[in-house]
Amino acid sequence: MARERDLDKTGFMDNVQRVVRASSAMGGVAARLAGHKLGLRPDKEKHAEGLRAALGNLKGPLMKGAQLLSTIPGALPEEYADELAHLQSNAPPMGWSFVQRRMKAELGSQWESHFRSFSHEAVAAASLGQVHRALLSDGREVACKLQYPGMQGAMDSDLRQLKTVLGVYGFFGNTIRQDEVYAELAERMREELDYQREASHLRLYRIMLQKLGVISVPEPLAELTTARLLTMDWVNGRSMRSVLESDLSQEERNAIARALFYAWYCPVYHYGVIHGDPHMGNFTVREDGGINLLDFGAVRIFSPRFVGGVVSLFQALREDDEEAAFEAYQDWGFRGLSRETAQVLNQWARFFYRPLMTDRECSMEESNRPEEARATLEAVYEGLKRTGGITLPREFVMMDRSAIGLGSAFLRLGARLNWHRMFMELIDDFNVDALASRQREALQRAGVQPTRSGL
Repeated sequence: MARERDLDKTGFMDNVQRVVRASSAMGGVAARLAGHKLGLRPDKEKHAEGLRAALGNLKGPLMKGAQLLSTIPGALPEEYADELAHLQSNAPPMGWSFVQRRMKAELGSQWESHFRSFSHEAVAAASLGQVHRALLSDGREVACKLQYPGMQGAMDSDLRQLKTVLGVYGFFGNTIRQDEVYAELAERMREELDYQREASHLRLYRIMLQKLGVISVPEPLAELTTARLLTMDWVNGRSMRSVLESDLSQEERNAIARALFYAWYCPVYHYGVIHGDPHMGNFTVREDGGINLLDFGAVRIFSPRFVGGVVSLFQALREDDEEAAFEAYQDWGFRGLSRETAQVLNQWARFFYRPLMTDRECSMEESNRPEEARATLEAVYEGLKRTGGITLPREFVMMDRSAIGLGSAFLRLGARLNWHRMFMELIDDFNVDALASRQREALQRAGVQPTRSGL
């Protein structure tokens, strides 16, 4: 009991120190954002670098929220978003004595009896926890993902800080209103603290991707999983960094990109589910060129109507049907749109969908050049300002996050594929009712409980 009390005390003190550092850092950010809105921007690059340094040192949920915000158009000034996009989740790991206490708290005093061996050093450390490699008593190799102490308190504190920053930035202009963005971030980030929920996401993805042999998903072990400990099969694979540093043929690059495309978008268009964090560290490459999909904390379940709207918008743009596009935005969740605002959104949508509308082999860079992306976003932002602004729907957040993350992966791979034909294959005979039926069955089998906003 004394050890548990010491652990709780340590976690409490860490949180107090974190709150002080976070409040100081984010208070400065809020002031700078206010100055940005008022046109006071003499050192904006320095301010952005300072923000990156402050959040990078804090780690934890605040940094994850900042990374997500960096992918939402208009959520932050461009120079801030660019800096935040480069933050990495490499927190210092807990020491062995600390890990022992944490494992005892999760599995009891005899926790070591479950394992033949358990690595004293973490094999990976991220913003919310760290991973240890272990061998079960029956010889099965597993990964044990152990959450850092005090994360619930850290999450509550960090979300308050993020809300403050968004509120300050939004106070000076409502071109892109962020209320729903914050609500989505808060719900998804809180879900990431529940490792039993993440285990149900693993089961769900194993169901959805079981027929795609090029994609592996670890199997969770329910008897060794708690709200703060996730035990799952160990999967062997090379990091994307090491793969990209090797001499890959174009065929190998294309194969990895194709596997990633199906790993993310088969679940979306067949089941209405998306993995919301396509970070390069969240998948590894198998020896046979397939991929291991990892880290299922940020999973979003969409309503079938929303997915139908995504497909309908694509079809409307292909046919240049502005009325159908206007209706599709309603299904996406955009509310109170004028026809003029919808026309502005079409500029963004045509650029967003362009790789999927280009019926030839091409790289992402050819169809989505960075300088054109910046010019398009600037034009859309000015157009929205002119037409009264919009409130981004909650569903936009994870869809946009995934598209940007995957696009970055495809760019780094240098893949050349016919993205159009792969997408058309996915939406062939698309039907909202059929998707709803598949979704209900898969969620029930996996034991996933959708949140109120999910469906």
